[in-house]
This record gives sequence, C-alpha cells and structure tokens, in this order.
Amino acid sequence: MPPSSSGSFPDPAWTQSPLLHSIDVGLVLALTYMVLLIIGERRTLWMVRGLIVLMLAAAVSNQLRLTLLGFVLEKLVVGSAVAMAVIFQAEFRRFLELLGRGKITQLFEVQRRPSPKPDSVIDEIVDAVKELSQNRTGALMIMETNGPIDERDFSVPGVQLNAEISKELLQTIFQTTTLLHDGAVLIRGSRVAAAGVILPLSERTASRQLGTRHRAAMGITERVENCLCIVVSEETGSISLAERGGLNRPLTSSKLKELLEARFSRAVDREVVAPNLRSLGRQVKSKGWVLLSGFLRLPSSTSDKKK
Repeated sequence: MPPSSSGSFPDPAWTQSPLLHSIDVGLVLALTYMVLLIIGERRTLWMVRGLIVLMLAAAVSNQLRLTLLGFVLEKLVVGSAVAMAVIFQAEFRRFLELLGRGKITQLFEVQRRPSPKPDSVIDEIVDAVKELSQNRTGALMIMETNGPIDERDFSVPGVQLNAEISKELLQTIFQTTTLLHDGAVLIRGSRVAAAGVILPLSERTASRQLGTRHRAAMGITERVENCLCIVVSEETGSISLAERGGLNRPLTSSKLKELLEARFSRAVDREVVAPNLRSLGRQVKSKGWVLLSGFLRLPSSTSDKKK
C-alpha cells in the first residue's frame, strides 16, 4: 500500500484493517521498548516522552488535516530525533552494531540490571550521615523525590558524577580535604548525580544556631517541592531534614531512616526503567495496561499540592 501524500504517516485506509493496525501498534511498542533498553537511565526518559508526545501530536494533526501544524511538528520530530541520536550516539552505535551482527539478543542480556533496593540505598545514606554526625563533619545532601530538579534552581550545578551510592563515597566527598566538600550532593534515585552543588539561601529569618548549610537546605526546598535535604551540622553534629522550606531537627539516625523510607523510597522504585525480558512478558499478560499508563504518566503538581 503506498504512503500518503504527506509522505510521513500512513493513509487512513491503511489503518482500517484491524490486523494491520494491531501489527503496526505492536511494532511501535517493541521499538519503544528497545529504545528504553538502549538508554536505560531514568532522567533521559523525559526526552523519550517528549519525542513520543511530538510524534503523537504530529500524527493527530495529519489525521485532522491541519497542514501547517503538521508540517511544523514533523520538522520538530525530525530535529528531536537527530538531537537524540547525537546525544546517545554511543548507545545507538552499539545497537546498530549488534543488529548488523545478528546479535540483538545481547542487548537484552547486557542491559538487564538488578532492581535498585530502596532499603539498601537508604541504609547507605543513613550510615554515612551517622558517621558524619559522630565525627562532626558538615554535610548537605539534596534528594529528588518526584521527577528531576531543574538545574536552574541551583546557584551552581556542581560537578557531574553519576556514581552508585555508597557510604564510603558520601563520607569521602564531605571530607574537608576534598575539593567538593563545600557544597551539596545531589542524589537521584540510587545514584549520586553531582557534588559541589551550590544551593540558594533562604531569605527567611532563621535561628542563630542555623548555619549556611541549614539556610541552603531551607532555600532549595522553598523553591522546589519535589526534594528533601539532609543537613549535618559541622559545629554540633546534629542531623536535620528540610522539606518544603521547613526544618525537622534534631533527628536521630533511626528517625531519619524512618522519614526517608516514607518520603524517598518511592523515588528509588521509579528508577527501574526496563525490567528483564522474562518479567516483562509476565507483566504484559497481567499488568499490561498498568505498565503502559505508568510510562506515559507525567508527575502532577496539583496532586502533590493536595498531599
């Protein structure tokens, strides 16, 4: 069947066949899943979602005969696809190499990753905070709870690390002999995304007992709702947790763990992007709609405010 006059999307007659329509949708879903396997990082899913939204909008505008809008959206889709190909050139190069060698199954084997365990991630953070508190080593950690934080909310975005969380890594970063100790650590899911992040200070009048780290924790949580900040005082070793501009202090390590399990564990759960192929097959049979709606669902700021 020849393509439509626009040359980008199939003619409506082509989609009238239920069998061909089902095959078309299945192939698109399979291709989307393979792209998720290639990328594999939670934050880059926003780019994939954006591209999918543009593609859907372009398809709808072509079906509705909105010629000018369809033309603009098609150009945006092409430009976005080229940009993503440049950003993920190493991943796509590997994908094409495996495809050419007929070893596409290796893609699923290599990209299979064990699911991050929220308990172990929180334990590593709490153990590090406990050691820092006992040694009276100042520390500031900001953790994303519902979607990525815009780096424009930071005064200085810091140094990108993208390292797996460990107690030793966090303790090392905040040692006064290191270059990155004077700033915050950005924790994204089960990874340390950046260090040496400079946060905006709160303009609210605070107690004299609170230092710059506490004001920075209050400042960023005033601006950004989807984050938590852990503060370890350098003078007293006390532990504080900032949320929505407020400061919960002083905390014991056990109380901190309890709060993180309630507010941060879901962020680690959402980090899993592509489960292994066998578990995916079971999920498609039992929870197919849940998986699809969970991928397409964007965080709602209104629902967060209601909480």
